[in-house]
Amino acid sequence: MTADLIAVVLLLAVAAYASAGGTDYGAGFWDLTAGGAERGKRPRWLIDHAMAPVWEVNNVWLIFVLVIMWTGFPILFQTVFSAMWLPLALAAMGLVLRGAGFAFRKPSRRLVGRRLYGAVFAVASVVTPFFLGAAVGGVASGRVAPGTEASVDAWANPTSLMFGLIAIAATAFVGAVFLTGDARRFDAADLIGYFRWRALGSLAVLTLLAVITGFVTHEDSPYVWHGLTHGLGLLFVVVAGVAALATAWLLRRTPGAWMRVTAVGVVGSAVLAWGMAQRPYLLPTSLTVADAAGAPATLTWLAIVTLVAFVLVVPAVVLPYWLDTHGELEELTDAELRRGGGTAGDGPAPGG
Repeated sequence: MTADLIAVVLLLAVAAYASAGGTDYGAGFWDLTAGGAERGKRPRWLIDHAMAPVWEVNNVWLIFVLVIMWTGFPILFQTVFSAMWLPLALAAMGLVLRGAGFAFRKPSRRLVGRRLYGAVFAVASVVTPFFLGAAVGGVASGRVAPGTEASVDAWANPTSLMFGLIAIAATAFVGAVFLTGDARRFDAADLIGYFRWRALGSLAVLTLLAVITGFVTHEDSPYVWHGLTHGLGLLFVVVAGVAALATAWLLRRTPGAWMRVTAVGVVGSAVLAWGMAQRPYLLPTSLTVADAAGAPATLTWLAIVTLVAFVLVVPAVVLPYWLDTHGELEELTDAELRRGGGTAGDGPAPGG
């Protein structure tokens, strides 16, 4: 019972990271495709302003996922990271480079530095979700089992390829939806339509990829395909489809908070559909939740820690989002810094 509870928490944490972290990866995708310096200046300005206050917060969910894996399901952690160390190492490298590129792009004084850091941020924002999706596809295809040695086939197969492409499309979609709302928040009327049509286009691509993935999993991952077309797996597939239609309808109207909710519903429901399709397996069809679970005492303490984290960490994560969406985390402009005189207690700046 406790193992099942922890497995549900793990799945919810993956869904949270796919939705929250996916928004940031999507912003990086649109940064990469924004065009040259002049053409992409306005979209990149919005991306910088929208991401700056909260982009680091989203990594909390990834840390939570890793902690639950190695503590609650050590066999799962060992198996996955042994069999697919290469795509996961590339994803980790992309995660680090992406953060460094975003952090150093704006303060860099030289144009060549800004372009270099910007390129690193943008490319890593596409590479990272692809390899994470490919690893998930390797699990879903049943190619990873206890004792499986590292091999290319574990993550470079039809299901992994489709999951990797879906990860990119999903992040591009949710990122564009959030940026559409941010364009309205920053009074950037020209960017509302810019990102609205990109959100609709990426949703169309995501839908097409989802249909193709259905045919691929039917042949390559029969257990997961059966789970996606029956029971709770099918239920969450339907929820994802309804949320997609609702998001498309809301995007054609004045941007508001509800379109963000439905966009997150698309991504989150897709992750939950995958998790429900695999049950009772963590690794179809070789490792069940019960077989992978750690010691009962460990699971009990992990459940207690999870409850404490929910009470303490979740409000701390939600607060930055609330402050950001209410305009409380706007960074100071150069002009405001000059007017401020630099430090507290100083007199007015010359001419101020």
